[in-house]
Amino acid sequence: MLGENMINEIKEHLDKAQNPLFFFDNDNDGLCSFLLLRRHIERGKGVTIKSFPDLNVSYYRKVKELNPDYIFILDKPMVSEEFLNKVNNDNIPIVWIDHHQTERYNDSFVYYYNPYLDNKTSEPISYIAYKITSKKEDVWLALIGCISDCYFPDFYPVFEKQYPELSKKAPSSAFDVLYNSEIGKIARILDFSLKDTTTNVVNMIRYMSKVRGPMEVLEENSKTKQILKRYKEINTKYQVLISKAREMAGKDMLYFQYGGQLSLSSNLANQLSYEYPDKIIIVVYIKGDVANISLRGKGDIRKLTLEALKGIDGASGGGHQNATGAKLSVSDLPKFKERVEKLYKEFR
Repeated sequence: MLGENMINEIKEHLDKAQNPLFFFDNDNDGLCSFLLLRRHIERGKGVTIKSFPDLNVSYYRKVKELNPDYIFILDKPMVSEEFLNKVNNDNIPIVWIDHHQTERYNDSFVYYYNPYLDNKTSEPISYIAYKITSKKEDVWLALIGCISDCYFPDFYPVFEKQYPELSKKAPSSAFDVLYNSEIGKIARILDFSLKDTTTNVVNMIRYMSKVRGPMEVLEENSKTKQILKRYKEINTKYQVLISKAREMAGKDMLYFQYGGQLSLSSNLANQLSYEYPDKIIIVVYIKGDVANISLRGKGDIRKLTLEALKGIDGASGGGHQNATGAKLSVSDLPKFKERVEKLYKEFR
């Protein structure tokens, strides 16, 4: 966890920022981190980062468009030098909060915070954001961010007392809450809502910035109609895919490969890792000649992933110890899979 001095530093930056621009990773941890901070200071715009693996220079157009006095980057391990240089030339300070295993970034205009580098812990950014804001009325948002990132927070009893009807009694893990409770359903609704058109995502974020509580997300009305519609559309496809993936479970590995217009590899890999905790999970989404891979498992999966990617031209990857992502050419997929199969026993 970040030290109290760092938490206070971030609070000071938030207080100073009159027109902040928040860039956040395109998942529930990123979304909920932004919502917690935005609802706390009641100002600022949010932009989801869909580029992988870094926040690339294409997002600089949002800086020019919105003219912020502060930029906050949430839950992103890499930012392109070109983006940073352009922001530096504009003399805009950056507050970058991350929790991935990476190297410290040092630059006079970048205020970098990462609990892993100081304490070897990797609490989700939504957990850190909740510690910054300390707003109990937003504990449900913090919980959604945490359980979606496979982290069971110490404030779960606060949530359970406040929303017993949405809770899972005596849960065994974060994913037990995610897949077996009503707050978990809300988490999945928001996650699938992020996989919509830009206009609909912007409308969802605007709504979530002002919503009073979790029950309002479940109530179908003019403001939630598209959010719930998107959830139903994607969930129908998701259930088909998860059923097919379960059929691919082997003795030590579950390898599932699919294509189409919608990437759900991370979602599938998370649920499969919960259902098959003793197997390494590899879910591959193929679009064109690119393979996007989500890996889950016990042991040092991050180290395994990076080792398996060595020497593969144009490949990239990274993440956490038990959950990683990778991107490579489809032609290199057999080589990557073979390497993972050989390395898995070594890194368990």
